[in-house]
Amino acid sequence: MDFKQEIKLSNLIPKGFAPKKKQPRVDERHHLMPKELVGLKIDSATLSAAQIVNNGDKRLVKLARAPLASGIVSAGEVRNPEALAGALNEFFAKNSLPRRGVRLGLGNSRILVRVTEIPAIADPSQLDNAIRFRAFEMISASPDEAVIDYRVVGSATDSEGNPVTRVLLVATYRDSIDRYLAATDAASLDLAGIDLEAFALLRAAREPAPPGHELETSALVAISVERERTTLAISDGEICHFARVLEWGEANIEGAVSQGLRIPPAEAATAWREAFSPASEDTPAEPSEPSPLAHIVSQQLQTLSREIQKSLRFYQSEQASPLQVDQVFFAGSLADVPGVVEKLQGDLRFGLTVIDPFARLRLDPGTPRLEPASDLSVAIGLGIED
Repeated sequence: MDFKQEIKLSNLIPKGFAPKKKQPRVDERHHLMPKELVGLKIDSATLSAAQIVNNGDKRLVKLARAPLASGIVSAGEVRNPEALAGALNEFFAKNSLPRRGVRLGLGNSRILVRVTEIPAIADPSQLDNAIRFRAFEMISASPDEAVIDYRVVGSATDSEGNPVTRVLLVATYRDSIDRYLAATDAASLDLAGIDLEAFALLRAAREPAPPGHELETSALVAISVERERTTLAISDGEICHFARVLEWGEANIEGAVSQGLRIPPAEAATAWREAFSPASEDTPAEPSEPSPLAHIVSQQLQTLSREIQKSLRFYQSEQASPLQVDQVFFAGSLADVPGVVEKLQGDLRFGLTVIDPFARLRLDPGTPRLEPASDLSVAIGLGIED
């Protein structure tokens, strides 16, 4: 696909998505996807990549991670395409990463992923128009501003007994994609596709269910906390029913600590991690009031918990038959901080399982397991093709 000429979201949809006319059939599209992919995740502070060969098993060839200067990318949006192009060029050259077969992750708060219901329409073109009209309503954008794709996932009846078509909608703003493409083009990267980071996170969390399986009764929920944003994805084991990017990240903790204790941000970044770690089992802490630092961090994590709970309630309110949430897969920069998972479990009142991003992979001899590993989950998921 020539991304300069035609931007579509067909490559954003997980395996099984039925593309529309002028697109290859699903089985053809997956034959066209190269067996070797470089999953590329661009965060506001970090570039990370995973080179994976998908040939039966998933073989990890190379991992790379490097800091990204502040201000180039913010909250999943490119602010300076020229600077990002330079950083990508240096990153790929320094780590000897292939520039072909790159699958780029996309994740920001302006992306819409929803399963919605449309009145059943027999004529395919009329159904297409109705779905797109609904999508533009939901994203509040004109056809020139947005990129829309969808999948019909089933049929049902509404509360009044009328037949409806259930549709998975994916929509984003064209300008957001264009700025990423300007940077990757300038860095001479040949993109095999653009994928939602939410989908990649689900792939890293667990192997997809086989065709014809009985659908889950409990939701597969995956959450990744990053520098400036948190990605939440909900699946039934086959289809992503809901995804949201929250504008909350580790930077919120650092900012609150810096402001509350009147210390430089760099000092706050180190201080909160050390102070929030639980006491060792050998030297149990005496019961006492939490320190001002621990109190600030606890308040920030409670904010994250409330935002997650609001998103889960929103998902359940929009679904005719919402799946029960009783287990969440967790990844990102906070997953490796001692005490954070325990605190979030207490606030959310359900279990958190930290994703092992290497669980689905076979490592090439000599390929290092970069640590901390949890923030590599999305990059690895982008490199996996099921």
